[in-house]
Amino acid sequence: MSSDQTDGYLGLAPYLYYADATTALAWLTRVFGFTEELRFTDSTGEVFQATLNAGGCRIQLAGVGDEYWTAKGVDGPVGQLNILYVDDVDAQYERIKGILGDEVEIDPPQDQPYGARVFTVADIGGNSWTFWQQVSDTVELPPGWSEVRADPDQTGRASNG
Repeated sequence: MSSDQTDGYLGLAPYLYYADATTALAWLTRVFGFTEELRFTDSTGEVFQATLNAGGCRIQLAGVGDEYWTAKGVDGPVGQLNILYVDDVDAQYERIKGILGDEVEIDPPQDQPYGARVFTVADIGGNSWTFWQQVSDTVELPPGWSEVRADPDQTGRASNG
């Protein structure tokens, strides 16, 4: 039995904070094409929590006010990087660039030395979304760098390989 089965994990979903969850929800569905599963609204109709779906993975988002961030000792939402694995990164780039137009500047996809082709978009809440297509199993690391993978027979132990 694999480690993830014995640990009981059923999945992982980012939980992202936005100053305006209603606008963030609309932006994420319009620009990235995420589908909305569920939303909770307050008495004025503003979203305070929602669940989106991207390729079978859930993304949670929440709207919080200035008082939340003041209590945390920061000015506002602190962004994070989210990686979306895709089949065709160039097609995603063209689609998203077409939707955003001049709204956001996006650098075109770039090949990475670890076999991925990626591009990144910042959303309206300061979160970064990297669209990632694995294009090669060949890794071309700079001199002195090495690749370390977990030993499939001994989860938790790493071996050079």
